[in-house]
Amino acid sequence: MLVKSLTRIREVIVTSSVLACEVVKVICALFLLVKDGSLRTLFKEWNLIASLTASGLPAAIYALQNSLLQISYRNLDSLTFSMLNQTKLFFTAFFTYIILRQKQSIQQIGALFLLIIAAVLLSIGEGSSKSSTSNNPDEILYRGIVPVLVASVLSGLASALCQWASQVKKHSSYLMTVEMSIIGSLCLLASASKSPDGVAIKQHGFFYGWTPLTWIPVILNAVGGILVGLVTTYAGGVRKGFVIVSALLVTALLQFFFDGKPPSPYCLVALPLVLTSISIYQKYPYRVKKKEA
Repeated sequence: MLVKSLTRIREVIVTSSVLACEVVKVICALFLLVKDGSLRTLFKEWNLIASLTASGLPAAIYALQNSLLQISYRNLDSLTFSMLNQTKLFFTAFFTYIILRQKQSIQQIGALFLLIIAAVLLSIGEGSSKSSTSNNPDEILYRGIVPVLVASVLSGLASALCQWASQVKKHSSYLMTVEMSIIGSLCLLASASKSPDGVAIKQHGFFYGWTPLTWIPVILNAVGGILVGLVTTYAGGVRKGFVIVSALLVTALLQFFFDGKPPSPYCLVALPLVLTSISIYQKYPYRVKKKEA
């Protein structure tokens, strides 16, 4: 909501906002490491191979994911974007099983499928609806729905890799934030050199379309990224996702109050499915059998 209200959303170059967010993340994470007194110890123990193993691949994945999300929420309304973005829970559960062998109960699997049904409803609704930010159904599909769904797959993979690094390899969450932001920014800069965004930055400058207010959502995004890293470390990727889904209620409320736009019929059907899936997932955790124990 802040991105849409505080920035000239069609003018700000995607790469510039993503890179600015990564720089703010590094500054915040370094400040927190200094504050808890662990920066010097981590600096002495740091080595390149361990860093690339823990943070390299997730960083590259998140850099691509962030760019896809920036494209997507420019072409979808806030609530639809948020709900489609929650399909990352299914992919997070899938990849945590593949990488960490973290199993789900039958009820939890059912809950994740409810989430996918909600996403499909939204895709069908938004593909034929004229209530989005664009009247072109093809633009809604290919520049709104498809990017956010691809980003969800990437998010699930990256989340599982981060959970592996923090829980199995005992890599510091704040250090991972710094490493991933730096590596992700380098990947983004390398790709931007030959992309339309890179050309736009050369022509118009890095801060083209920015105002002082543009920094507010950038800073909040950065702080949110650090908090998500902590939740992944201590609660795991799937639970992190279900916690974030609660933002749907806030998004719907804010969209109604600030835009005067009530949720679409598809959102009204999908929202209870999302909330039901959260309830089922939390209520029926996987229980280890005696043989497995």
